[in-house]
Amino acid sequence: MADAPAPIPVTVIGGYLGAGKTTLVNSLLRQADGLRLAVLVNEFGELPIDADLIESRDENVINIAGGCVCCSYGSDLIEALKTLETLDPAPDHLLIEASGVALPDAIAQSTTLIARYTVDGIVVLVDAESVRGHGSDKYLADTIAHQLEVADIILLNKTDLLASDLLGQTREWLHANCAGARIVETEKANVRLPTLLGARLEAPLSDVGHNHVHAQHESFVLSVEGPVDPHTLTKRLSDASFDLIRTKGFVTGMDGCSYAVQTVGRRASVVATSQSARDTGRIVCIRSGGPIDRSALEAMASELTD
Repeated sequence: MADAPAPIPVTVIGGYLGAGKTTLVNSLLRQADGLRLAVLVNEFGELPIDADLIESRDENVINIAGGCVCCSYGSDLIEALKTLETLDPAPDHLLIEASGVALPDAIAQSTTLIARYTVDGIVVLVDAESVRGHGSDKYLADTIAHQLEVADIILLNKTDLLASDLLGQTREWLHANCAGARIVETEKANVRLPTLLGARLEAPLSDVGHNHVHAQHESFVLSVEGPVDPHTLTKRLSDASFDLIRTKGFVTGMDGCSYAVQTVGRRASVVATSQSARDTGRIVCIRSGGPIDRSALEAMASELTD
């Protein structure tokens, strides 16, 4: 019997008009580096792909350098999802750009109607200059509140446009209104692909114990020696005390099987895999805006494997 096709993880990118979604998606496409990204948008006019990325285009598909593709779905998201999963080779990861007033969790839920797609996370961009104003506007407040409530990661974008005191007030406002999502501060939507998608391990698995710092994002490869309950592990990695925005790796479960484990903000995933046992036991952890508490992570891993 043929193996089941690999699942396609989905990241929904939401945020009100002008928050920087177009800039973010173009940036992620530039970082794909062999990863086959697919992008779904309502209409191409709403999300113009940078001209130098485009190899060819037809009525509703743009082929992008490096094997990526962008498709419009208009009002029929499900049909577009069915079309994408027939591509050969299939996408490694799917980005869905939500319109400025859309509810990103509803879009994420729709993708699960097709068995091959799994929700990897909901990323919501907010404009540092305008989010508090929009959040108190009588016409927009409900939409903004809902987008923040369902986000796994919030990108606080355009931080360079605010004075430090106003930025501090915006940070406090977001923490009071984002229901526990991880907040990543950025300028010009400049964020590394592994921070949001986790589809590329940030560091080689051989670099155990090393820290990697880039643009205020720090990563650390956590060694998990011995069998562990993968569900307990992901729950602990999602704890706010570690403030990790992304983790991903492979571990050996208490049953001796291998599991792919990952967290994105407060969302966690555990999937059985055929990964060789000798390649398990390494978790890449990513944090934004401060150092990773390596000692606390190592103590937690030791506690779970004793």
